[in-house]
Amino acid sequence: MNSSRGNVADRGRPGELLRLVADGLADSGAADVARVAPFAAGWPHRAFLELVALPSAVPRARLHTRQVLWEWGLAEFSENTELLVAELTTNAMQVSRAATQDDPIRLWLVSDKTQVVVLVWDASPLPPVPVDAGEDAENGRGLLLVQAISAQWDCDLTPEMGGKVVWAQILLE
Repeated sequence: MNSSRGNVADRGRPGELLRLVADGLADSGAADVARVAPFAAGWPHRAFLELVALPSAVPRARLHTRQVLWEWGLAEFSENTELLVAELTTNAMQVSRAATQDDPIRLWLVSDKTQVVVLVWDASPLPPVPVDAGEDAENGRGLLLVQAISAQWDCDLTPEMGGKVVWAQILLE
């Protein structure tokens, strides 16, 4: 899934993300970020947003990201982080709408001041698949953008509750 795989544990990879995200999502709609992203439990910055799987979810997620990064004093990283959030939220919204409109999309932003990790959950177990978009294609380049902007990204399935979390990491150094 991720052509940019590496040892993310060295930088705080979402270890055991599969089990812990499922536990956190099963807990409540707001899900405690420390449970969803246990690698970030001691990080000073954590934020959560639940969205309805509608096209308006994407601009809402971008605005939320911009505001959160500004509040964290990380506004200079807003543009790239917003692009990642937009691409991952768009994918989640599209796959959720294709399956059912009842399932939300969940967005977490976590940062330790050296990196921002974006996590997006949706109810579909289908992993994101990069496509070879033609020159004239209007769609299909989102994951290429995610790969280009992020230090690394991946998808973890959540079999305990269905769905998956797609995450991407931006290094701030």
